[in-house]
Amino acid sequence: MKAWVLHGIGDIRLEEIEEPKLKNDEALVAVKAVGICGSDIPRIYRTGAHAHPLVPGHEMSGIVVKTGAQVAPTWIGQQVGVFPLIPCGMCDPCQNGQYEMCRQYSYLGSRRNGGFAEYVAVPAANLVKLPASIGFAEAAMLEPMAVAVHAMRRIIPKPSDTVVVCGLGTIGRLLLLFLKEAGIENILAMGNKDIQQQAALSMGVPADHYLDTRNEKAGPWLAERTQGIGADVFFECVGKNETMAAGIENTAPGGRICLVGNPSSEMNLEKQTYWKILRNQLTVTGTWNSSFDYVFPNDHVERPMSKLTSACRGNDDWVYVLKRLEKKRIDPLELISHRFALESLEQGFHIMRDKTQEFGKIMGIME
Repeated sequence: MKAWVLHGIGDIRLEEIEEPKLKNDEALVAVKAVGICGSDIPRIYRTGAHAHPLVPGHEMSGIVVKTGAQVAPTWIGQQVGVFPLIPCGMCDPCQNGQYEMCRQYSYLGSRRNGGFAEYVAVPAANLVKLPASIGFAEAAMLEPMAVAVHAMRRIIPKPSDTVVVCGLGTIGRLLLLFLKEAGIENILAMGNKDIQQQAALSMGVPADHYLDTRNEKAGPWLAERTQGIGADVFFECVGKNETMAAGIENTAPGGRICLVGNPSSEMNLEKQTYWKILRNQLTVTGTWNSSFDYVFPNDHVERPMSKLTSACRGNDDWVYVLKRLEKKRIDPLELISHRFALESLEQGFHIMRDKTQEFGKIMGIME
């Protein structure tokens, strides 16, 4: 099969490699759509992966074409999304159903081969059956959509709250989408690219509720729009000192801050900024990945991965997203700015690395 293989920092090549050999609890998925995540770019060009060679890519969808010995053959032909985190099933967070915080997880596309390929081996427990109404490109965005929903549900804003979304990369834009769907009206959005402004306005954010941080400072702008009180909720989706400080400085007494953005450098707080957390009794929370309900057989307390199933899931972040996709309450396709065939996917890597063009979600399409 064809796959983009990362051999080391900056060394990614389109190669012919062997089709994955399935373990008993795995399914072989023919990849039909795969998104490039912002985290893929430093992994490919700056830091490398946990082990090489590796096929990156964790935002994917496709069709099951083969199953392992312990996987029901009825999966074959099923259109699926893929939850990329593979929990150990043994640690304390896993025992409490908080698999996104697993202490010994594996991960498709960063710790084992992922979706920048024609085929990928996926534990059957990580497969998400797709309704016929959901296409492959939409389904490849399930993972970033669930990440955005997880951040929102960490805070659960009230309809009356003034909510700031600072940083309008993919997750920030998806967060806007879900906040609007949830009935949050008073949203203030902050971005630094023309395409981000266009996206915010197209989602119904009023022009005077959007700040282009290239042209104006956040503090006075936010003070004017919150009557000097500050926001009730502040989502920091950038991962920089200045935007984290802006959140702390411009959140109302008793307000809530959710740190969403992966840090791009060391994060430090000045003394006066730290005082604001104490004196305003702010709640500062982190968010990581997304919730996904696995179901364990009651008769096996050790919960090995081979016993995991996702067949009877409740209302995790993925179900939350799927319900809204199926009812057409959200449309993530408007965020896709570029589509490339698998063979041309490196163009997308370069656009994101070099920022030669404005971009939203860059997607590989293999349909």
